Amino acid sequence: MTGIEAVRENWKKAVFEELCALADRRGDDPAALKEKDLVPGVPPKSEMGDIAFPLFPFAKVFRTSPQALAEELAQGLRNRDDLSGEVRTAGPYVNVVIGVGNIAAELLAATRDLPEAYGSSGHLKGVPVMVEFSCPNTNKPLHLGHLRNDALGESISRILRAAGADVRKVNLINDRGIHICKSMLAYREFGDGSTPESTGKKSDHFVGDYYVKFNQWAKENPRAEEDARSMLVAWEKNDPEVNSLWRLMNRWAIEGIEETYEATGISFDQIYYESQTYSLGKDEILKGLERGVFYKEEDGSIWVDLEEIGLDKKVLLRSDGTSLYLTQDIGTAIQRQKDWHFTRLVYVVGSEQQYHFRVLFHVLTKLGFEWAENLYHLSYGMVNLPEGKMKSREGTVVDADDLIRELTSMAEAEIREKEREDEVESVDETARKVALAALHYYLLQVSPNKDMIFNPKESLSFNGNTGPYLQYMGARISSMRRKFQERRDEFTGIEAKPELLNTPEERELIKLCSDFSSVIAAAADQYNPSLLASYLYELARTFSRYYHETPILTGSEKETAVSRLALASAVLCVLKNGMYLLNIPFVEKM
Repeated sequence: MTGIEAVRENWKKAVFEELCALADRRGDDPAALKEKDLVPGVPPKSEMGDIAFPLFPFAKVFRTSPQALAEELAQGLRNRDDLSGEVRTAGPYVNVVIGVGNIAAELLAATRDLPEAYGSSGHLKGVPVMVEFSCPNTNKPLHLGHLRNDALGESISRILRAAGADVRKVNLINDRGIHICKSMLAYREFGDGSTPESTGKKSDHFVGDYYVKFNQWAKENPRAEEDARSMLVAWEKNDPEVNSLWRLMNRWAIEGIEETYEATGISFDQIYYESQTYSLGKDEILKGLERGVFYKEEDGSIWVDLEEIGLDKKVLLRSDGTSLYLTQDIGTAIQRQKDWHFTRLVYVVGSEQQYHFRVLFHVLTKLGFEWAENLYHLSYGMVNLPEGKMKSREGTVVDADDLIRELTSMAEAEIREKEREDEVESVDETARKVALAALHYYLLQVSPNKDMIFNPKESLSFNGNTGPYLQYMGARISSMRRKFQERRDEFTGIEAKPELLNTPEERELIKLCSDFSSVIAAAADQYNPSLLASYLYELARTFSRYYHETPILTGSEKETAVSRLALASAVLCVLKNGMYLLNIPFVEKM
């Protein structure tokens, strides 16, 4: 524990010690005081202090008012010589204005010497965590819902790594089932030997068009659904013709999806395929039946009673012995534990699957797998455009590639409108990076469990709570650093002095930057990148005010200028590292 975290913890320890000493002096019972009741907060206004200790929980023990207790406690704290900071009272609160000198020195040194490591927390050091996300179907390209899933999965994986965890990112590609056969059947009926190359279409879009075509065709052909089911049966019997078509169309779909992954900075350590895992759970269910964990109905189907978790009953194997999606997930989880001994497994899946994961985790626990207690469903809400809800079958989804292309085009227009073409290194590349910043930040700034509306125009704003705003602040500091290098000879031999950073705005920036590690730890523990997004926006906004109101390289003494530039560089370090954790590209010039 370093920086401001250590200072807060030291003050909390000192306040509780002083409470106990005060109780002893007054003849009260110190054992009646509970340290867990001492919950430090932040005063509503920065001029009131940096840490606030509410004393309501302790007034009863001392048989006095919280206000009187605060005054008496503050006096005792002021008499101690082992604390750095100023003690104030505000009604029932003891507030502390911490001394930021040592914190500033530590911050400037850490962000200068090991900038890429700054903020990394060791509180999950060595914990093996597997994160499953994306899990596309091979009958259509990725859409806006997948983009939110991918943004969450990639970001939380990076955040967990920054918190010290050993992370393994996995994907389960859903490459079998009736929905896959629908695309295949439509292609067989209407494809006439065409290919992505012959049509000039991106390969996953080519396949997805036939899924839409099937659903249009099925409205006119009552046999279409039955024919699709027959094709699935033929696939499971390894029919050569059906399997050849399946392999061809799956390759097209997966190659196209991988292109989108590459364009959006998404990667995986291991990929599983449903066609290889869908039967894995069957043996485990039969073992559970032998041990009396499950029961068999008269028709031969196998069920689990979920009364223990307040639910009804769930079938695990059909009467014909075939598996369900739940059965597959049981087997896949067990196989993954064999492949890589995780302590935690996080499933990034939409909120509509909450029932599924409650049952999955419970069944694995009943089967005796202790690690099942650490499985977690990172449930996220739906995401749509302002126009309304997406429907894959009707072809009204917000396609991921189209959305990225639209955002890139809008970002390029913004660059040209502001006449910044000569300022950026490449208009095309900068526009692409701005588009990804807009997309990922907008998707991550909302708490995962909430539904959201994605507004492309809002997401691209260079002002306000957006990814491009973070990029702009980073580029502004980078520009300042380049100007300093051009004048480097003027500052020969001058080093930054943390003690010169003593304005209220500088104190605030020092405290914010020093909080980076604790924000990462909280985001990792809660699987919530929005905590980091909010923090980075507050840091950028605070620096923007400081930049406008405070001369950094001009109008100040050279030692002050170097010190302020060092603080700006610390802010840049935090922004760059934080943006990486949100999968937001950094740009030097905007």
